[in-house]
Amino acid sequence: MLISGLQKLTLLDYPGLVACTVFTGGCNLRCPFCHNALLVTRLAETPEIPEQEVLGFLSSRKGLLDGVVLTGGEPLLQPDAADFLRKVRELGFAVKLDTNGCDPARLAEILNQGLVDYVAMDVKNAPARYAETVGIPGFNPAPVEESIRLLRKSTVDYEFRTTLVRELHRPEDLDAIAAWLAGAPRYYLQNFVDSGNLIGRGYHGFTAEQLQGFAERVRPFFGAVELRGID
Repeated sequence: MLISGLQKLTLLDYPGLVACTVFTGGCNLRCPFCHNALLVTRLAETPEIPEQEVLGFLSSRKGLLDGVVLTGGEPLLQPDAADFLRKVRELGFAVKLDTNGCDPARLAEILNQGLVDYVAMDVKNAPARYAETVGIPGFNPAPVEESIRLLRKSTVDYEFRTTLVRELHRPEDLDAIAAWLAGAPRYYLQNFVDSGNLIGRGYHGFTAEQLQGFAERVRPFFGAVELRGID
């Protein structure tokens, strides 16, 4: 496992649980608004953390932490992601996986083996605007569609989420996303926040009022719709 970061305590990344977050390095997408370029385009600048060091830390936090979030980058790029998650579960932790849904085969392996308790999948935009939004000309969202299907039929709890960027998301795009994901138990709209460490430049978030309007627009399509990233 290429582990490039460890947040030892988070009350936000795993809904309802006290957790830590493990960051893997590398991503197959180049979303220009990505807030963590160090894990995507500047990976050589980020020191690697040995897997055994992370597992040792987790062993020392039994009874203090409830869960572990595996995120990235894109964690499913790691060929041994399933093995790592198995070790984490053997330590007694609940597991949440963050993924962009581009590797449905590896996602299916993890779901079928019961290695995760919760999946948060990023849906970047409406299918017609996926290539533009992920920074990959000609990108085919078919693998993302397959991952959506896998989560729908799985017994694992999950959410879909979209980071909203003023330059990339229009009301009609939200309509298309809602139709695409209709019936999902929960959908989170996340406001873009400029971390100062982006892949691209010139991107902005929405006002709280605009986000509330987006939420009302898509709410009829989901079990629950909530906002993140606003005061």
